[in-house]
Amino acid sequence: MNKVALFCKIPKETLNLFSEEKYTLIEQETSEADGIVMRSMDIHDMKFSKQLKAIARSGAGVNNIPIERCAEEGIVVFNSPGANSNAVCELTFLGLLMSSRKIIDSIDWTRNIEKNVVESVERGKSKFVGPELKGKTLGVIGLGNVGHLVANMGVKLGMEVIGFDPYISVKNALALSWDVQYTSDINELYRRSDYITLHVPYSDETKNYINKENIKLMKDGVKILNLARSGIINDDDLIEALESGKVGYHVSDLPTEKLLAAKNVVCIPHLGGSTFEAEENCAEMAVTQLTEYLERGNITNSVNFPDCSMDRYPGTDRIVVLNKNIPNMIGQMTTALASHNVNIIGMVNKSRGDYACNIIDVVGEINEAKLKELEEHYGILRVMLIRQKTEQKTNNIQ
Repeated sequence: MNKVALFCKIPKETLNLFSEEKYTLIEQETSEADGIVMRSMDIHDMKFSKQLKAIARSGAGVNNIPIERCAEEGIVVFNSPGANSNAVCELTFLGLLMSSRKIIDSIDWTRNIEKNVVESVERGKSKFVGPELKGKTLGVIGLGNVGHLVANMGVKLGMEVIGFDPYISVKNALALSWDVQYTSDINELYRRSDYITLHVPYSDETKNYINKENIKLMKDGVKILNLARSGIINDDDLIEALESGKVGYHVSDLPTEKLLAAKNVVCIPHLGGSTFEAEENCAEMAVTQLTEYLERGNITNSVNFPDCSMDRYPGTDRIVVLNKNIPNMIGQMTTALASHNVNIIGMVNKSRGDYACNIIDVVGEINEAKLKELEEHYGILRVMLIRQKTEQKTNNIQ
């Protein structure tokens, strides 16, 4: 029986994915948890038990999780890429309209009219005149699960769309409209765009991605949208550009104290993925990935270990080994098993960066001593045994 700690609310329909015969659900308790399902809670300072095998994030961003520490402790971290993409795409276009038509400013102004509403509206509406999106140039930085949808929608609205993403996947490239102009020169996008929207993760590479140097290259009055992550725009440089009029408007789904105090800024309270559909999709993806790993050892959409899966060979026990990606690891594992007359029926090995995963289906007696011997090899982070009847024994190397 696996214990899964819930660090967020998930839809009732998704809870039904946890079989009562296989799972016990607990509230925000990690001492005995085999898995965690979470959303936005920051767990960088949380101490994890040796029993914890996996963390599933109901959403795409994982900057609230200590990814590297989890890898070193043999904890697989999953996220839910693409599950809330449509929700973020829709909010992006609301942001484009708000930046172009000054809709929020006009609503606030209208609410303050105390008398002669009809006449006041007709006299004052001219101060909120703005351009249409059709015919304007939209620059999309990041053509991943959200960005390629935004680019395609821009084309449908009659915009000229320029996309930039040096890491675009084959899947998203194939899904991109032929009318999207792809550029390998980010400066071209800066120079040509009337609107720029960001859809990239936060990393050392994207920190302060938008700053005073590249703002200088942009059109006067450019509108900039950030529905991705905090930190990819230098707030001080942006506010300076807003004050001078170089940047005409900014829409952010990631409010900060500085942005809330700046002019020509609309801050949305991180609502990008906050639709019923998106929350259900994210939770379902997170739970499905977690249960697939705990029950079968298969890994999909992990951010710290490689995707690794294999169909179960009939009549076998399954051993999952997470290890450092260093030489002779496979040799050590196979030798250790063979020395105890444990026969390997099927095996798959995948690596990514510093870490690797091995799924090994075996026949032969597996006991504590044999697992212990396998564990003691240098570089092994975790060994998980999944028996034919889903009985599980997990050990963690410290």
